[in-house]
Amino acid sequence: MTTKLKYTIIAVFLGGFMSMLTVRSANAGISVQCPGDIDGDAKWDTMGEVQPSPNIKCLHLGAGDGFVTMADGLSQYIFGFSDLTGIPTNPVNPADPVTVMEEGMLAATFPAPLIVLDEGDEFYLTLTNVGMAIRPDLFDPHTVHYHGFPQAAPIFDGVPDASISINMGSSLTYYYKVNDPGTYMYHCHVEAAEHMQMGMLGNLYVRPVQNGTPYVYKSKTYDKFVYNDGDGSTGYDQEYPIQIGSFDSEFHNASASVQPLPFALMLDDYPMLNGRGYPDTINPDPLSAPAENGGKVSQPESSLITGAAGERILLRISSLDVTRFFTLASMGVSMTVVGMDAKLLRGPDGKNMYYKTNSVTLGGGESVDAIIDIPADAAPGTRYFLYTTNLNYLANGTEAYGGMMTEIVVSI
Repeated sequence: MTTKLKYTIIAVFLGGFMSMLTVRSANAGISVQCPGDIDGDAKWDTMGEVQPSPNIKCLHLGAGDGFVTMADGLSQYIFGFSDLTGIPTNPVNPADPVTVMEEGMLAATFPAPLIVLDEGDEFYLTLTNVGMAIRPDLFDPHTVHYHGFPQAAPIFDGVPDASISINMGSSLTYYYKVNDPGTYMYHCHVEAAEHMQMGMLGNLYVRPVQNGTPYVYKSKTYDKFVYNDGDGSTGYDQEYPIQIGSFDSEFHNASASVQPLPFALMLDDYPMLNGRGYPDTINPDPLSAPAENGGKVSQPESSLITGAAGERILLRISSLDVTRFFTLASMGVSMTVVGMDAKLLRGPDGKNMYYKTNSVTLGGGESVDAIIDIPADAAPGTRYFLYTTNLNYLANGTEAYGGMMTEIVVSI
């Protein structure tokens, strides 16, 4: 075969391949699927839209990049998810601009938007890949992996080996029939070590169908529960999601400056709870938007825990850390662990296997449901600490007295 013929064949092949890409690109686009929603904003709020059932829930997430601020003031480049629910993607008025891409750019939050569901829900989660504003050279696809979900159809599981990944400028709607209460988490499963280290992970939990039915436990009536316990033993007054995470600042800086990523040398130096280091963890408000984000808030979730004397406080603790096991300890109050990895701690004979402890240890992908009993005689303003016993992680970079710690404050 002559060289000229070889190049002709290659050119024809590449031309056909590029035509396929063009056709595929032309067919791609932003599309939100949500029963009863007309304008594609994943809400029932305009033009007579009706929610078909209270058990149908919808959410529109964006996947892109942005910045967050560490507790010592260091700005960190991240990949992440943003909440695009409420932005029409199919406006009735053709003059209305489709702003999902603009709203999603540099809107990544850490952790990802909180997802709270009820047992029995039908959940429609649309993911739109808005691309990387800071790294336009990256064409990374993204997925949502509902970690621990026991009945995910392979196509909706988010593992790229067996399901669909979403390319830039495209959307996919995941469908889940939510049958199992408990504490879960979610993350991008594409190039998982990189995308999770960069911040594509969030809190997710499912409340049981037993909620709303009063049970008396230890002389107190509860109507909110961790699981369908049948005896009220997992009843609580307030709940807080607490997600363990940490960043390797050199890895994030390398990604921002288009340098080789140091996977083998990954060593996290910014430990966090819900995307913040102490003392930012006890700020009840969203942190100020980094200047690089164009005014978009990227750290909305506090880790401050408050409860009145005598109340039971549920901590939904999860970890998606890719480098370390971490231990969280409570100082001055004990925790009763009633569930692990979205399963009630109950033996085959029906006996509860709950246990009291002052510390829990979690690796990446694990969760714990722990209930703290605020002492009945605790004075308002009393503070207890929830902190890591990995003492070298009580720091923000080189700044000591920070890191993976928050406070439990007794309210009035």
